[in-house]
Amino acid sequence: MNTDFYAIEDLLSEDQVLVQNSTADFIQKNVKPIIEEYAQKASFPQHLVSRFGEMGLFGPAIPVEYGGGGMDYISYGLIMQEVEKGDSGLRSMASVQSSLVMFPIHEFGSEAQKKKFLPKLATGEYLGCFGLTEPNHGSNPSGMETTLKKEGKHYVLNGAKMWITNSPVADIAVVWAKNEEGRVKGVIVEKGMKGFTAPEIHNKWSLRASITGELVFDNVIIPEENILPLKDGLGAPMKCLDNARYGIAWGAIGAAMDCYETAKDYSLERIQFDQPIGGFQLTQKKLSEMLTEITKAQLLALRLGQLKNAGKATTAQISMAKRNNVEIALKIAREARQILGGMGITGDYPIMRHMMNLESVITYEGTHDIHLLILGAEITGIPSFK
Repeated sequence: MNTDFYAIEDLLSEDQVLVQNSTADFIQKNVKPIIEEYAQKASFPQHLVSRFGEMGLFGPAIPVEYGGGGMDYISYGLIMQEVEKGDSGLRSMASVQSSLVMFPIHEFGSEAQKKKFLPKLATGEYLGCFGLTEPNHGSNPSGMETTLKKEGKHYVLNGAKMWITNSPVADIAVVWAKNEEGRVKGVIVEKGMKGFTAPEIHNKWSLRASITGELVFDNVIIPEENILPLKDGLGAPMKCLDNARYGIAWGAIGAAMDCYETAKDYSLERIQFDQPIGGFQLTQKKLSEMLTEITKAQLLALRLGQLKNAGKATTAQISMAKRNNVEIALKIAREARQILGGMGITGDYPIMRHMMNLESVITYEGTHDIHLLILGAEITGIPSFK
């Protein structure tokens, strides 16, 4: 029995099923055989970037005219789910590329910016990153200290960003900074610009197959044509984060599925007290609860995808799905690890890697508690974090 217990596939279109199956096949062949090695040595499998591009895993919801897939948001979600079955770090890489780099350039960029950057991001020729979080400002982006000042025909960017996926190897960075009026503006910073550096963050116990770093700006000259012209204010990066959080709500299900399937298979092979441990009541309880939570998460994500396709998905609805689905995935990883006993902590199985990765996923793109408070504000009309 697979993880599609409520026959979700019956509710998908032929195209959506094809996208899911082709992504699953790609991950099975190209990620699963190598990911434990890369995670153990804390190395980013950069050769996969171009392969992701070839498979159309970057910008699937971006229009075809700019190199994207022209797909709907359920297809995008299914891609994120299958990629995260492989590894949360690789899903993070793809999420950033699609939702936090290509999306803002498409939504807020000029026609010239779209034509210059989107096709190269779609193929993986360019890898991008997103600069919002700062050393002193994580959950409170309105406190950002990075500045953008106009000087003649160009702008000068100063400041720093922290915990930035892809940054040390990124070709471009979509960065958010405050201008002289205190308005948040988006700018495209290109590798090689004088004063721009992106040092790597080392010694991570989580997302070890993903590359994370800082963005440092020391009087970086930004030409006028690199300013995102169509929207400013904090609402612009928040709209990007909604898109990325939507993808995470689907992606976390993939990690949960991989843990569940690993634990189920192990429980049928591991003999203790003269029978498979899958025959014991407490093991069956764990497996039953895992499958139940996965199924609930699938239905939550599917309905959210329908709302997103209709342009009706709200920030609070996305927060509910991100918060719930990451939480159940982390709990499933922990329960699955127990079923495997001591073997569960080894790199022979994916569970401990998923568990460590999910400890980051439950914090980034809005912490678990912040999403709770977004929901609380929606319910009561009273924001508790201002």
